[in-house]
Order: sequence, then structure tokens, then C-alpha cells
Amino acid sequence: YEGHTGTDIRLTDHAARLRGVDVLAAAPGRVVRLRDGEPDVSVRDPAAPPMAGRECGNGVVIDHGGGWETQSCHLARGSIRVKVGQAVAAGQPIARVGLSGNTEYPHLHLTVRQGALTVDPFLPEGGAACSARADGVGLWTPAAAAALVYRSGGAVLNAGFADGPVDNARVEAGGPPRPGRNAPALVAYVRAINLKGGDRPVLTLTGPDGVVLARAEGAPLDRSKAQWLVYAGKRAPPGGWPAGLYRADYAVLRNGQTVLSRRFDLRL
Repeated sequence: YEGHTGTDIRLTDHAARLRGVDVLAAAPGRVVRLRDGEPDVSVRDPAAPPMAGRECGNGVVIDHGGGWETQSCHLARGSIRVKVGQAVAAGQPIARVGLSGNTEYPHLHLTVRQGALTVDPFLPEGGAACSARADGVGLWTPAAAAALVYRSGGAVLNAGFADGPVDNARVEAGGPPRPGRNAPALVAYVRAINLKGGDRPVLTLTGPDGVVLARAEGAPLDRSKAQWLVYAGKRAPPGGWPAGLYRADYAVLRNGQTVLSRRFDLRL
């Protein structure tokens, strides 16, 4: 987005962060700066420390020669494996993804610079925002470029079933346990990212007999959303849930067209 100086690579939830996800050196080089010791805490948390001058949180800067350098931010406290002056190889683990600095979700913020110029690795020659070179590669390796294809319709980050209402905290913790036939309720949920103002997310829950049990379809989004959680569910009938396949269908409608969809099932 305008004014943002890096590429953000996000984890699906805090559970993934706690399991540990390595951050790799983007290219050969030498470590020239680093910071550790900042806590892994959401900027939304009242206990978060002041961020002024420490927005990157725990970070590592690598000099790749020829004026090129990369800066990795929001690293997990105590996870940095390199020292200033150390030479690193491309793909070498240097730390782990964390929640330090000015962030409310676990992700790697990667900034690429040449001299004093911040470079977009998707469009190193410069140009219109949110565009990319015709070959789709830019500074990435072909394998990385293929994994980082831009999804203009957004993307589903989390989807599943729960036995009651769902909020972002439960999703970030790794999601609620899958409900059984004696669950007090059956709820389908989806959290999507990069939705646009005017989008209309729709989620439908269907029972084994094909009858719609619940449907969530709110008003169009009032503005673009970095993330948006929707759920639809129903209380259990007397005697519990009948055995069979329960299906959830999620779609994001934009100007009357489906730009994002996901179907997922639960067998009870």
C-alpha cells in the first residue's frame, strides 16, 4: 500500500509462529546491523512498548554488495542466529518470524534497498503501485515468484468448523477444536485477507440432507479490509447432530462477480 516500504509475508496464525518458521537470507552477503530483545506482542495490546524508532522490532540488515541490502523485520525475540560481521549464504536461516515491533499479526517484513533507494522486488525498475513486471519475476527466483503470485481477489487465510461463536483470538490461537456430534452448535468460519470496499462475503452452511442450516451475508464492506472474519452456524437439534457430511461454501462477491471462493467439509 502507499507509503509501505517492504513486502509482508504473513503466517496464518500465532500457532504457526509458536511452532517456529525460519526467515532465510535472501541472497549471499554480510550482516551489518541487527537488533534483538524486543517483545513479541501485538501493537494492539495495551502492554505493547512504545514503537517510536523501533517499528521494525527485532531485525537483521544484510549487505549484499554493489549497494544492495535487505532488512528483515518483526523477528521473534531471541531467535536471531547471526552476528554483525558474519557472512551468510542465500537461503541460510537467520532468525524466525515473530510479532515484534509495529505489527498486530505475525509476519516477515522484507525491505530491499540499493543505496538510499527502496526497491520493490516485484518491480525493481519502478512504476505504478501494485503492478509487476510482465515476466512476473522481478528480483525473485522463479520458484519464489511462482509462490508469491498476487491474488487480486484476496485470499482465504483460515477456514474451519467450531462448536460456537468464533473471534479473531480463537482463530489466531490455531482455531477451535473440530466439533463432534454432541457439540452444542455447529459453526463454519472463514477469515480472508485483502478484501476491498464494496465486497460482499457470503458463507453458507449445509447439512447432510442438502438443507441450508445457516447463511451469513452482510452488507457490502464499507472499506478495504486487511482481514475479515465471517461465521455462520446453528444450535444443535434435540438428540445431537445427525451423522453425515456438513458442507460450508464461502464466496466473496465483487461487482456481482465471485472473486474468491472456498468449500470445506466436516463429516460427523
